[in-house]
Amino acid sequence: MAPSIIGEDLTVTGNVLSRGEVQVDGQIQGDVHCSSLIVGEKAQITGGIVAEDVIVRGRVMGSVRGNRVTLQASSHVEGDVFHKSLAIEQGAFFEGKSRRSEDPIATAPRLEGMNSPSSQAAE
Repeated sequence: MAPSIIGEDLTVTGNVLSRGEVQVDGQIQGDVHCSSLIVGEKAQITGGIVAEDVIVRGRVMGSVRGNRVTLQASSHVEGDVFHKSLAIEQGAFFEGKSRRSEDPIATAPRLEGMNSPSSQAAE
């Protein structure tokens, strides 16, 4: 399955839900729940992130929950990171708390409509 891409010229106001991979190069003002997330260098997310794999190259203002979280050198993260595995490259900006957890995704708040039959039919 190809990744869903939010381009540089796109701003999303509201939550983003996906069962697959999401690549963000634009802006999101809301929470992002997906299986794998790449936050591009020019991207900005203002809200919480929940994904198995998270790679941050841009700006995140909110909590990050993932089994494997990588903050690359160009990243700017202001918020707590809940993780099973965390890598922070030299040069990354991180302001918040790092919390290790065996299952950081299970303790994440659920987005409204994530498990309802109508939302699963729409996906």
